[in-house]
Amino acid sequence: MLPTILPAQAQYPSLNLSLSRLIIASVAALLMTGTATAQNSQRGDKFFYAGNLVVSRSVYHNNPANVQIGTVLPPNCANTQGGCGASTGAPYDGTYPTVWNNDLYDGSFGITAKIFLDQISPSGSFIGTLEVPNSSRRGIKATSDQLVTSFSSKSELALHLSTDRQLLTFSGYVAPIDQLDVSNSNTPGAVDPTNPVGINIYRAEAQVDRRSRFRFTETNAYSGNNGRAVVLNNSNGANFFYTAGNAGNGSNPQPDGIILGAGAQTIMPANQPEILQNPGTPTPVGSFSVTQLGAKADKIGKDDNFRGITIFNNVLYYSKGSGSNGVNTLYFLDATGTACPNGVGLPSPAATLPTSPLSFDPATLQTSGLPSNMCILAGFPSVPNKTATTLSYPFGIWFANATTVYVADEGDGYTGGTDLYTHAAAQTTAGLQKWIFNASTGNWTLAYTLQNGLNLGVPYTLRNYPSGTNTATGLPWSPATDGLRNLTGRIGDDGSVAIWAITSTISGNGDTGADPNQLVVIFDRLQNTDPTVASREKFLTIRRAGFGEVLRGISFTPGTGEDR
Repeated sequence: MLPTILPAQAQYPSLNLSLSRLIIASVAALLMTGTATAQNSQRGDKFFYAGNLVVSRSVYHNNPANVQIGTVLPPNCANTQGGCGASTGAPYDGTYPTVWNNDLYDGSFGITAKIFLDQISPSGSFIGTLEVPNSSRRGIKATSDQLVTSFSSKSELALHLSTDRQLLTFSGYVAPIDQLDVSNSNTPGAVDPTNPVGINIYRAEAQVDRRSRFRFTETNAYSGNNGRAVVLNNSNGANFFYTAGNAGNGSNPQPDGIILGAGAQTIMPANQPEILQNPGTPTPVGSFSVTQLGAKADKIGKDDNFRGITIFNNVLYYSKGSGSNGVNTLYFLDATGTACPNGVGLPSPAATLPTSPLSFDPATLQTSGLPSNMCILAGFPSVPNKTATTLSYPFGIWFANATTVYVADEGDGYTGGTDLYTHAAAQTTAGLQKWIFNASTGNWTLAYTLQNGLNLGVPYTLRNYPSGTNTATGLPWSPATDGLRNLTGRIGDDGSVAIWAITSTISGNGDTGADPNQLVVIFDRLQNTDPTVASREKFLTIRRAGFGEVLRGISFTPGTGEDR
């Protein structure tokens, strides 16, 4: 069944379509290929047109009945070893946005919601939206192909183009909308009895082509947590996904399936409907351990809590920006086995993309975990989180060329007190980091961090959203930008670089992942390394999420050529 396409701009009053002439002129000069108009997108043969952008958006079904006050959570917790929350039950019903205060009661709290793929021009003009099949659509049965996201899970719905750039990929859950705590559920083939969420839900990788045709591939990976990003390698005869995410929501020791289903995975695309699929044991493609750095081992599998992924010059790169274990930094998968004898290094010029899962010894999985075949990229932070005095929070990664990489840092997410706004404003590494490779030292160095115009720590309001103080947290409702998450970019013939990115937030919301956030763009000079020059560059907001909405991923449309 084809998904519903909603082209009517009037149906989405929250879209911000007002832009300065400067940004429109700059983007028009930057891009060499034309973009589709709203009229073009309705011809019926295609939905996505080369040269445009896609933003993944989730919309919460604002239904008070989604949660009943007093319901003991997590779902089916009494039948797990993890146990239940207090017998008082959930303190709030399903009304947005107070529903997210239930996270203070249930640490696994979340609610599944619809996914939309919005096509916009590079300057921000709305073209149309594609609704991913879900249980609320007419004709969608329990046995139909469908996919949802967890509305408040801020690390989800990254968008990436396949290696041949003809398909768009992202991750989600095979579940109906309005289901509780799915993002911390087990997968059916990797059940952890100590996980307090007593339901089993497959994760799935989605791919969609220019004609809005979807395919979904179920997986038992990321049990107890979530898949975050996926790239389809479909070039030179290959046909498999590389994915990034996290696993585990129980106690130590973790079952084998949890250890195997964390971090970096490779997954074969399915050719059958979801109802006929029977995914097997997760197949990790990479792993990292702080023991490579000479540090004491962490909880097995938790060093592989990856958020972002990208491919550049036949090398897989990952980011880690959360959790108390491992190192918050950038990694690459060492396909040669020689690039980083001490856990830090540079990819070999002869590196090739992996074509098979990581080999491991089942007998030592519980004691030693997976073998390490990943490295920290030389020059990036390499001190384990447990001993580091300062931390970074990398998320999205975009290589402009072999010597320039832009990294989105989402900020530290601090909500510890009434100083949450001033704390966010004082961050020095949150925002868009520009790293340059120094060939003489063999290290990457941070040239500067772009923040101007992000208004870090400056609260903003939107229509119908509450103001004042959230009584559950004692902090103000109004969100403020804390940094950046997913991003993409493009280089013009004149050496100008446009980078589009999704903002992260802090607020007094019970779960800041449910805050309405923004899409921003900034223009940089590729060859510039001077922070003084860069300080004159400024982010511009080209879209704001509305009431009951969140923005997640950003990518060029399927069929768009190279980003450089």
